[in-house]
Amino acid sequence: MKILVIDGHGGQLGAQVIKAVRGSFDNVEIMAVGTNSAATMTMLKAGADNAATGENPVIVACRSADIIIGPVGIVIADSLYGEVTPAAAAAVGQADAVRILIPMNKCDNIVAGVPDLSTSSLIEDVIKKLKQII
Repeated sequence: MKILVIDGHGGQLGAQVIKAVRGSFDNVEIMAVGTNSAATMTMLKAGADNAATGENPVIVACRSADIIIGPVGIVIADSLYGEVTPAAAAAVGQADAVRILIPMNKCDNIVAGVPDLSTSSLIEDVIKKLKQII
């Protein structure tokens, strides 16, 4: 099972996801793609098997991922303060993968009907959803 984790800014959300996935599953490959080098390095240090940075790695990694995990902004062009390019958002949206989008109500993207939960609660729900899929 190939899991792609995409994150921007400092990569803290992606790092927490990677640590939680590592702690819950043995036979998964985790590819991390950061929208910037700081995010990539943070996720690599958290335990990703492979990592890359930028738009083209998002596009390429989406082609082979079974599951894509990241903040909801990864499917919205110009989100994460402009770090998600239109091509990267389209690649995530068009990927033949299950997407687990974390509803971070930030960067002017607010998901209606979703309470403002702590990051740890959101990560717990990601793992719960992964267990249903894997």
